[in-house]
Amino acid sequence: MLRVHSIETFGTHEGPGIRLVVFMQGCNFYCLYCHNPDTRPLKGGTEMSSEEIIELLKKQKPYFKDKGGLTISGGESLLQREELLDLFKKAKKAGFHTALDTNGSILDSDAKKLLEATDLVLLDVKHIDPVWHQKVTSASNAPVLQFAKYLEENNIPMWLRYVLVPGYTDQKEFLHKWGTHFTQYKNIERVELLPFHTYGFYKYKELGIENPLEDCPIPTKKQVQEVVDIFKKYFKEVYVR
Repeated sequence: MLRVHSIETFGTHEGPGIRLVVFMQGCNFYCLYCHNPDTRPLKGGTEMSSEEIIELLKKQKPYFKDKGGLTISGGESLLQREELLDLFKKAKKAGFHTALDTNGSILDSDAKKLLEATDLVLLDVKHIDPVWHQKVTSASNAPVLQFAKYLEENNIPMWLRYVLVPGYTDQKEFLHKWGTHFTQYKNIERVELLPFHTYGFYKYKELGIENPLEDCPIPTKKQVQEVVDIFKKYFKEVYVR
């Protein structure tokens, strides 16, 4: 059984076309800018079977047309990689496009099997500098970069994502380094820049937990454009989400 936090129907940002987006319960990163802190605990969520999710997909199928499908997001989707393999196999058999949104921190045999049934990976590389990545996520970026390299070596299509947080992920030297690191990857279909926002701040209050970025400003249009301009030096397709 899958532990599901929530489901979004008719999602338009988590992969190509219109998607059924399933957000999984549990995360192994503690990102300072997390807007869904309620997905962090490994326990909780609603148990759902693969068959139940496939039924939801079938109901939404008329709206998918050529590009829609199923996206699994988090929390961190790879924490439930064994269960997701069953879901993705059944989704593929039923003719649905599969996308996996992940922080790329797990690359074991089960994760590799899941990737074989994955049409697209949405990979969040939080920071290219190991020290800053640790500050931002409380985790190392070495497994993430290894995961990205595996995708490239196995020609698995990827959308590369980056969250822009003033004071934390906006250092120009590291933005250039991020671009340089990935510019030769032939499996990157697009780069998405996600400006930091405060939409999920109310959840911290509801949960009674400290919000480490409560006083952090959102990036200005100028700051966003500066990063777009940097990324366009390295990638053809750059989008702001």
